[in-house]
Amino acid sequence: MSISYGASGALATHTDTVTPALPAGAAAGQLAICQVVSAHPSDPVPSTPSGWTLVGSTSGGAGSFGLNTGIRRLTFFARELAGGDTAPTTAIPAGSSGSAIGARVFTLARTAGTGWRWASVFGTDATSDTSFSAAAAAALTWAPGDFAVLGYAWNTQTATSSARGVTATGETFAAATSQLSDQISTGDGARLHMATSSVTAGSGTQAPTVTATLSAAATGVGAVVRVREATSSITAAPQSVFPPRNLVTVTGLSGNDIVTATLYRQVGTDLTPLRAASDVDVTGDASFLRVDAEQPFGIAVAYAAVLTDVNGQQWTIYSDPITSTVDTDVISDAIRGVGAQIYIEDWADKKRTRDATQFNVGGRVVVVGKKRGAAQATVTVSTDTEDAGDDLQDVLDNATEGVILIRNQVTRAGVDGHLALLDDDEKRNWQTAYREWDLDTVETEPWPDVLEAAGFTLQDIADNFSTLGDIAAVFPGTLLDIATFDFGA
Repeated sequence: MSISYGASGALATHTDTVTPALPAGAAAGQLAICQVVSAHPSDPVPSTPSGWTLVGSTSGGAGSFGLNTGIRRLTFFARELAGGDTAPTTAIPAGSSGSAIGARVFTLARTAGTGWRWASVFGTDATSDTSFSAAAAAALTWAPGDFAVLGYAWNTQTATSSARGVTATGETFAAATSQLSDQISTGDGARLHMATSSVTAGSGTQAPTVTATLSAAATGVGAVVRVREATSSITAAPQSVFPPRNLVTVTGLSGNDIVTATLYRQVGTDLTPLRAASDVDVTGDASFLRVDAEQPFGIAVAYAAVLTDVNGQQWTIYSDPITSTVDTDVISDAIRGVGAQIYIEDWADKKRTRDATQFNVGGRVVVVGKKRGAAQATVTVSTDTEDAGDDLQDVLDNATEGVILIRNQVTRAGVDGHLALLDDDEKRNWQTAYREWDLDTVETEPWPDVLEAAGFTLQDIADNFSTLGDIAAVFPGTLLDIATFDFGA
């Protein structure tokens, strides 16, 4: 695993708007970073180019705003290239005396990982001399192999540099390589410089200091953009047990400094939060698992994870789609992980009542009422084997909070949903195993989010193992191995 510097495009300068070119050889999968140095009396943050992400921005320096004096702003934007990308456009307000902006785009390549992760910190140096030192105001986590982009913005156009570098307590950085050094001569001018380095030893959380030796006295901003190969990934695996359920697993969390995770089920463009998987604290955890026992049947379903790292940045990753299929309709209890194969025989009406009172006022009827209630219905279902009937009996006997989940063989609006069970009427056929059930129900909300769906049951373990030693022999790793095991296979 390693990250390498690619190439840079040409410098673009103007008084207010620039469109720096992508470098030659820019390719899909590479990370493009746009470094912007700007000067403006009101010190605005340059606009974020379409399709790019603001990595960070800070201004600093000394003196009244003017030619080669005053504050300058350093900004970074990033984008993972997809192929056929266009050059970014960024701007500051026009028409201000002395305003200037300059930008360059450069690329990074990686040899492994599932994507890119970055974080940035900034520091300023307000002492006008040739020894530049900008201590970052915040800390970053560091690990061997981390790639470091060292960015500089100075208020003196002619201030070239040498001995660029970065330090942090307990970390060893490779000698920095100078990559860019540009004079921005529009307006009151500025200097853009960039170098690269990497961590060769040491792990920890430290605030870095960016340094350089200048050829002329200047003040300004220094920054470090720490770049890593992403290791976090999300997979969704259907279990072969009944009722159908999908295990959704996110791995590589601790290596990416992820502190909270939220999982979603994706059908088309619609995202539905997964049960017990909203803003879950995963600090220090290597992996995160949730069970989706409420997925629709017969259609493609994918899963998304929104991951928030220790720096407050969010990253979204997606699984491949899977399709859960069954041969019947299903009534289940996702919390207990049990269900029954049934057939919906009749669901003729959905009655909605409303508390209302009418008054005869001078011959006119006035009705005062509340909102209509949830739909009520008698749903007739059937089972055609003794086992299926017993399974349904179990679901109805022990329904969590009196709620059941009914799903059509191929998901259908108006059928799939959660129902509160009022009572049921079982009609047996004494000649065959066929049974009919009239279920008096009311449409209701799903179970509370604090109730997690069962991924496996103790009965699953009892059916497959005799002793704790048997379990330990099959699962020598962690409890995650048990949680992701397919007991129906």
